[in-house]
Amino acid sequence: MGLTYKDAGVDVQKIKKSQASIGRIIASTHEAHKVKSGFGHYAGLVEIHGGKLLATHTDGVGTKVLIANLLKKYDTIGIDCVAMNVNDIICIGAKPVSFVDYIAANQNNESIFIEIARGLAAGAKKADVPIVGGETAIMPDLFLEKKFAFDLAGMVAGLVEKNKTILGNKVTQGDIIIGIQSTGIHSNGYSLARKALLKKYSIKDTVSGVGRIGDALLVPTEIYVRPVLEIISKCQVHGLANITGGAFTKLLRLKNTGFWLDSMPEPPKIMQLIENQGIRQDEMYKTFNMGIGFCIIAPKNYSEQIMSICKKYKLKSQEIGVITNKKGVFVNSKRLA
Repeated sequence: MGLTYKDAGVDVQKIKKSQASIGRIIASTHEAHKVKSGFGHYAGLVEIHGGKLLATHTDGVGTKVLIANLLKKYDTIGIDCVAMNVNDIICIGAKPVSFVDYIAANQNNESIFIEIARGLAAGAKKADVPIVGGETAIMPDLFLEKKFAFDLAGMVAGLVEKNKTILGNKVTQGDIIIGIQSTGIHSNGYSLARKALLKKYSIKDTVSGVGRIGDALLVPTEIYVRPVLEIISKCQVHGLANITGGAFTKLLRLKNTGFWLDSMPEPPKIMQLIENQGIRQDEMYKTFNMGIGFCIIAPKNYSEQIMSICKKYKLKSQEIGVITNKKGVFVNSKRLA
């Protein structure tokens, strides 16, 4: 069967069941408010005034923080924190306008906090969003480690006009799917990546084509805010998807239709190395971005313009698939979901 995410302690199906239970409870808070999009999409939407919708989203960096701790390198993990939030909120057409962070640690370490903050600031500048506050919580009894241990998360707010939301409902058979390159693993799937790699390699081992394993795992998540906002301002776009947890199965979040991915790029070397440790290819495409960090779904005649804007921001992009009437997500003819 091969190594799976479940073997690494992450049972996706059980997590989805838990999420559904949480969703039913939080949906009960929507009734007295102007909630336009709630639990289940890339961001929540609440009508405020003047035809504007307030978009909010929260996310963390996951077990990538363990890699930062192992390498004692903390100046990029904040970029990941910003990226995981802003890349999601733009998926519904919103422009990020405010960001706050949350650092939980077992002990105070000013020098490490400064490095984390530098990464947060670098990510915020690239996303063109201000960091307006946050929380640093010291909780010595919450973490079992005697050495420094921490978790990092954030929350972003954004705005979008009521008539300019992109929720996936306009995705149509014949639309093309354009994939924008990732910078690596980004910030999901690390429980499986660590289980696959660290049973054979040290975090400081160097592998041909990959480089030092720890460095390859710590490459920060790409931030897609500026190119995507320009694309939706100039092109007709039917759907946007940040390829994070759940990888390409996340496309079904947009619409229950057919996503046929038959022109995927060669995966980054670090992902090839992970797969070579005994992970089935379909499991890889359900867990990792495999070189595509963001997807744009649009009519065919906008393909050239979209890819030209990506190139302007020094991002490689390509047509990776098409929308069909056969429901599900298919990669190289194999059904993922």
